Amino acid sequence: MAKIIMKTPLVEMDGDEMTRVIWKMIKEQLIEPYVDLKTEYYDLGLVHRNETDDKVTVDSAEATKKYGVAVKCATITPNAQRVEEYNLKEMWKSPNGTIRAILDGTVFRKPITVKGITPFIPSWTQPITIARHAYGDIYKNTEMKVPKGSKAEIVVTDSDGKETRALIHDFSSSDGIVQGVHNLDSSIASFARSCFNYALETKQVVWFAAKDTISKTYDHRFKDIFSEIFENEYKEKFDALGIEYFYTLIDDAVARVIKSSGGFIWACKNYDGDVMSDMLATAYGSLGLMTSVLVSPDGKYEYEAAHGTVTRHYYKWLKGEKTSTNPIATIFAWSGAFRKRGELDGIPELMHYADCLEKASIQTMEDGIMTGDMAVLSNLPNKQKVNSEEFLAAIAERLDKLMG
Repeated sequence: MAKIIMKTPLVEMDGDEMTRVIWKMIKEQLIEPYVDLKTEYYDLGLVHRNETDDKVTVDSAEATKKYGVAVKCATITPNAQRVEEYNLKEMWKSPNGTIRAILDGTVFRKPITVKGITPFIPSWTQPITIARHAYGDIYKNTEMKVPKGSKAEIVVTDSDGKETRALIHDFSSSDGIVQGVHNLDSSIASFARSCFNYALETKQVVWFAAKDTISKTYDHRFKDIFSEIFENEYKEKFDALGIEYFYTLIDDAVARVIKSSGGFIWACKNYDGDVMSDMLATAYGSLGLMTSVLVSPDGKYEYEAAHGTVTRHYYKWLKGEKTSTNPIATIFAWSGAFRKRGELDGIPELMHYADCLEKASIQTMEDGIMTGDMAVLSNLPNKQKVNSEEFLAAIAERLDKLMG
């Protein structure tokens, strides 16, 4: 069959370790036979990030702003051990954090539901999408140890040099610790608009949860900005679709989520979203079955897998051993990017291909062929644990029939 022609390139961000190996296999076996692949390639592997002083990460984010759609492989965020292992110039920042900051985006994570892998919460019959604010809070904190006898204050100096002070704590009786966090009205507004735009696109209800009864200024600011933007810019559009937005305390949200049937967007501040997205992934099955897309308020999209680089499998692979690494989330990153590119460029064939790629992947798992992480979760009879190459070959066989 003739390959599908792309009009505009995807921004392709390559990554690290076992996911980098899987990335290449997916392209060769599942993409290149069907699509005349057009990408602007950036190597975000740790070695190349180090060689470019991490400029390549910034360049990839700027390219995403230019072309509108990116697909990203999992990457290493180095710690002290990685600095030594890779002989790094410095402990480079998280690529995801850099890209999120440049795109001013919100991360939406949604589980992939598969017959035979039942959520641990029986009532969850539909996926729950976590919308995670991707700026500020403890991820841009300032913190220090405080010796006994000290006094800690917040000091804000305005543009005229006037200082406003507020006591945090008088450490007269004990040593302690102190932490300062911040956020920006502009970033909170972008978070709100990304959530509301995504809700309109997917026709889903939005919940936003924080703790404004305790954090009467910080969390309340989030609540107010969300409310103002919704009432002024989105309420009529939501009403027309028959969907709603509401705010609730995060402890109430947790109770509601557990009792719900799913099928909504749960918007969370940065730390809350970090924790809750992993909780949801585990409760639905696995991080290997979780999609992730970064959406900017002006409609730029970066698709990626929600999991890491699968280091343990990579070291086995380097020894020549076969691994049973789950490629599903990475496949769905590619399919999501192709679907969005096809939608923006008016290429229905590309959107159809994306649908077939996802359908072939799910069909393979529901036929009982799966990697080890899924095999231990599945309640299907006669399931077959296979290695990564065998799994991708099984998907390719079904994809070929669907594309027929």
